[in-house]
Amino acid sequence: MTKPLVEVKNLRKVFPIKKGWFGKPVLLQAVDNVSFSIRKGETFSIVGESGCGKSTTGRLITRLLAPSEGEIWFDGQEIGKLDEARIRPLRRQMQMVFQDPYASLNPRMKIKDIIAEPLLIHEKMSAAEREKDVQRLLEVVGLSSFHGERYPHEFSGGQRQRVGIARALAVKPSLIVADEPVSALDVSIQSQVLNLLQDLQEEFGLTYLFISHDLSVVEHISDRIGVMYLGSMVELADKDAMYEKPLHPYTQALFSSVPVPDPRLKREKIVLKGDLPSPVNPPSGCRFHTRCPAAMDVCRTKAPVFQEQEPGHYVACHLYGESKG
Repeated sequence: MTKPLVEVKNLRKVFPIKKGWFGKPVLLQAVDNVSFSIRKGETFSIVGESGCGKSTTGRLITRLLAPSEGEIWFDGQEIGKLDEARIRPLRRQMQMVFQDPYASLNPRMKIKDIIAEPLLIHEKMSAAEREKDVQRLLEVVGLSSFHGERYPHEFSGGQRQRVGIARALAVKPSLIVADEPVSALDVSIQSQVLNLLQDLQEEFGLTYLFISHDLSVVEHISDRIGVMYLGSMVELADKDAMYEKPLHPYTQALFSSVPVPDPRLKREKIVLKGDLPSPVNPPSGCRFHTRCPAAMDVCRTKAPVFQEQEPGHYVACHLYGESKG
């Protein structure tokens, strides 16, 4: 088995959002007790509803945010507790591609300067070497060298996302966290960017953490998938196992909403009742029990253990009792 590049153990992140009664801070539980690993060279995807904590998890792994509790291991080194001075040399190995390509690019900088900025910070090279590297990166992501003289507003959304990918590749990272990288793009452009990411992964041996709510996109690009609900990981499995036999009731409802391209095929859509609870005051026991069609009494009082139910297939649900592993 390939050695994990990233290992996350019991990761937790809370945000104080306001003062409550008697001056006590109110805590928003964005990520709670999440554990998983990402193997070298694979694409591990995290899916879930908006507000489930998937983007926060990505920012914790790249240490744009510091964890409240838990461990983050990157290439054999525990980085969760490193200060900024010690984490900075590792930043070149972990890069992000953001959801909104326009918001993530400085509108006052030319494209060539945006791509060259990581090289200025992390690499020791002459101006001529930097210029040559920028031209190479533009070509790698499907742009031309003359595009470097333009500004972000002169590009389409797909082209801007290619610039974001080129910037991420500049320092030769081993891990790229792609946070909803195609959700702001037209469907026809989405496939182009996804194919580009796959080609780059094969060419440069990249490892991806891919964050998305679009299950058709996730099916196209993933090796393994983790499903999050209200800050917790509820299921994790290989892509094929996840799509063919989802175990958790939330995953079953989530995947039942995926459109089927053949109109002759009918799939029963599972409609969840009730509203998504607040992460400020999550339900006791299993966090999904307030909307779960299969909820039992134990679900209201006891949190399920995230455990291996089938080889490589993990689930946190009382329906499956003790682990078979």
